[in-house]
Amino acid sequence: MAHEFITLGGGCFWCTEAVYEQVDGVTAVESGYSNGHLPNPSYEQVCGGDTGHNEVVRVSFDNARIALRDVLEIFFHIHDPTTLNRQGNDVGTQYRSGIYFNDAEQERVAQTVLAEANAANKGRVVTEIKALANYSRAEDYHQHYFARNPGQGYCAFVVAPKVEKFRRTFAARSIRTQ
Repeated sequence: MAHEFITLGGGCFWCTEAVYEQVDGVTAVESGYSNGHLPNPSYEQVCGGDTGHNEVVRVSFDNARIALRDVLEIFFHIHDPTTLNRQGNDVGTQYRSGIYFNDAEQERVAQTVLAEANAANKGRVVTEIKALANYSRAEDYHQHYFARNPGQGYCAFVVAPKVEKFRRTFAARSIRTQ
């Protein structure tokens, strides 16, 4: 299989999407909601915290160019996997750290990378690993949000620093050269 996708929850999907759109080998990033109980929830419903959904990004990638392990290592560097149901000022179960796999091999790789991250974080990682369930695409205005709105307050003060941290940390191996 040359192309696959993994679904990741690392806080606000605008931040996670903005980083993965910079990664060489990533072919598409889509913001959405997963692993809740309400079919096709709206952003407002998810933000209310009652649907059980997580704000996620579906990261499609060419595994001939980037391995799932690398995708997941980036994930653990761009958010805080040790805070339960929060990333910075974003608080609620919809901002939980999660890896949502599609098959047994993805689950195996995710468990391996999670164990390494947990060791590096002295056993404090709270990232859940579950089979992908009840995924739906977020509204159009959420797609490519940072790229379309870099001057918006949240983008300028929260998303941009995460993108810059990623660029500094992974510059040699993961940023698109185009």
